[in-house]
Amino acid sequence: MTETYRLTFPGKPIAKHRPRFARRGKFVVTYSDQETEEGRFLWELKQQWKQAPLQGAIVLNADFFMPIPASLSSKKRTAMVFTPHTKKPDLDNLVKFVKDVFNQTVWVDDSQVFRVEANKYWDVEPRTDISVRRIP
Repeated sequence: MTETYRLTFPGKPIAKHRPRFARRGKFVVTYSDQETEEGRFLWELKQQWKQAPLQGAIVLNADFFMPIPASLSSKKRTAMVFTPHTKKPDLDNLVKFVKDVFNQTVWVDDSQVFRVEANKYWDVEPRTDISVRRIP
């Protein structure tokens, strides 16, 4: 029997950024400008995840609920709830961020994830809903 773990992260979903480069004299250095976002997400994850990292094959389901722009009328906002979100950020970058942050906490390494099902929707309550299932 497999057990499914469900996690919810309130707030606007976060996408993985590309690394940044800077010139320091004759050298070029690489850095991540996303470390604080990863830290906040990881802190929230550790509040919800109390067990050891999962072993074996894993199925990841991710639903990303993006905020509806406040500039729209209430009628348009209501009509947009749970409709597909087709703007940036890209779905694969949202999934990549989740997989990277879950390393060493939910699973040992993201290479264990063999199936990903992901969706992006508009909603009045922005959040990220994750479900993780280990396959025996």
